[in-house]
Amino acid sequence: MQNLQFPINFRFKITSFANDFTAKDATGKTIAFVKQKMFKFKEDISVFSDETKTQTNFKIRADRWLDFSAAYTFFDRDEKPFGKVVRKGWRSIWKAEYQIIDSNNAVQYQIKEENAWVKVFDALFGEIPILGIFSGYIFNPKYLVSDANGQNFGRLKKMPSLFGQEFQIEKIADFNNDDADRILLGLMMMVLLERRRG
Repeated sequence: MQNLQFPINFRFKITSFANDFTAKDATGKTIAFVKQKMFKFKEDISVFSDETKTQTNFKIRADRWLDFSAAYTFFDRDEKPFGKVVRKGWRSIWKAEYQIIDSNNAVQYQIKEENAWVKVFDALFGEIPILGIFSGYIFNPKYLVSDANGQNFGRLKKMPSLFGQEFQIEKIADFNNDDADRILLGLMMMVLLERRRG
């Protein structure tokens, strides 16, 4: 997933029981189709080149069956690991926080929720009968991608949509092309986890 045209848009299929989504760049070109295997004790994600699912570009696998503080390792098409994303356990209960780790096991980037109250209000509003189904149009969390020095490189935001089916990644600053795959895969995994939590 190199030379990408931002913003990148994620759109979930609401007609499917599976937690699948398509990623498209600013030109409308499909850059990935992400499919989460159902009924697995440990997360097992396939990232295909498009909706035909004929070519698998990446895999993401959890290191344990509970996702609390789990690490999700990225594998290329040759099944070689090249990084991972780790959820920051107790810190993420209130405010989602993840770390993107490189192939040398060093922390490269952090993903942090900008405002935890948005998620709280989204969950509370979602419990109101009838009106709750429109919470996706009102409360939309945002997440910043930054390095160890605090420089922001990108932002993922939930877009106003029914059932929380659309997300968008915007680029704030240029990042190394070698890091692009790790950043995008980290955000893809984070979206799957956070969307399930509400």
